[in-house]
Amino acid sequence: MTAGGDAAASAGQPARGSGRRGRAVREFRGMWLASVDNRDWPSARGLSAARQRAELRAHLDTAVERRLNTVIFQVRPAADALWPSPHEPWSEYLTGTQGRDPGWDPLGTAVREAHARGLHLHAWFNPYRVAIHDDPSRLVSSHPARRHPEWVVPYGGKLYYNPGLPEVRAFVQDAMTDAVRRYDIDGVHFDDYFYPYPVAGQTFDDDDAWAAHGSGHSDRAAWRRANIDLLVREMRERIRAVKKDVPFGISPFGVWRNAATDPLGSDTRAGVQTYDDLHADVRTWVREGWIDYVIPQVYWNMGFAAADYEKLVPWWARVAAGTGVDLYIGEALYKAGAEGQPAPWQDPAELSRHLAFADRYAEVGGHCFFSAREVTADPLGAMSRVVADHYPARARAPRPAGGRPHAPDTA
Repeated sequence: MTAGGDAAASAGQPARGSGRRGRAVREFRGMWLASVDNRDWPSARGLSAARQRAELRAHLDTAVERRLNTVIFQVRPAADALWPSPHEPWSEYLTGTQGRDPGWDPLGTAVREAHARGLHLHAWFNPYRVAIHDDPSRLVSSHPARRHPEWVVPYGGKLYYNPGLPEVRAFVQDAMTDAVRRYDIDGVHFDDYFYPYPVAGQTFDDDDAWAAHGSGHSDRAAWRRANIDLLVREMRERIRAVKKDVPFGISPFGVWRNAATDPLGSDTRAGVQTYDDLHADVRTWVREGWIDYVIPQVYWNMGFAAADYEKLVPWWARVAAGTGVDLYIGEALYKAGAEGQPAPWQDPAELSRHLAFADRYAEVGGHCFFSAREVTADPLGAMSRVVADHYPARARAPRPAGGRPHAPDTA
């Protein structure tokens, strides 16, 4: 599926004075709720089930108070599960011990409690990360990575499943699809981790997989991209086979390629390019309609020299135009007031200006904020400013693919 004709020619151009947000019936207003390393939830490992449930409900209540309508809940942070999975162990971020039953079902509870509040709940999966350490002996003995050590690559102090192995791709799809089948989720979500971010002086050792499966590809980079393409295409097909109305979205690193690398790229000078470094060809996924929505992590301020928000939003708008893939912008709320961030992030109005700028582009259907901890803490009052300036009332979330809302369709 490709864009064509006048739509492509005019795409990504400012629609000045359109008032799109003011007349929008539906708008994506989301926040990420991260569980990896207890970033957002639960606040610590080993809390009682009652305390964990109370903290989860509090995050959902805050989403409602901030007039958001979607929560992207990380339920598979590291080859583990926040539901009773037949494929992978319970996450250590719940009890402090991987594989230990927490005594309740966080994903099931999150779906039920979100829907009771009129929120959509997207299940967020990390496909290939096994652990944020590099010691396989620390994994529970029944862990698939212990049973299949040949699947695992240590890199940068962490453990990863090898995306170049077809059996790995099938397994992680099985593990993720289990949650789609069992829960009334409103979306499936991947973050920006495919092949790992590069670490200076280290090599991702997939020599054996490349030798076994790389024939027919021009070089290893092309083969790696093909592996991730297959993951994305097959995952969408598997979701559709189970529940055809559950959308599949991805939140990539905000720069696909710099224009100096590829004339199709953005006017940026980013040190990481998702196509080259993570082997994730997100532009193709959008242009070909292999995903239903995209949330690029445009985590830079307006005027930032290497990756300017004002250049990246129109670039992504042009990519999404005419494809039928919904575009929402990922916002770095966590940078507001943070030590070491440049002056624009010390201004409470920076994020509000982002939304005002993005509102000029008809392709932008909303925003998602990283992450729940800051949505609650409201550093500098930046989130309150966004709500006051742009969210005067609640708005309905975009309809899932197929048109049937899962959560109560209220505003």
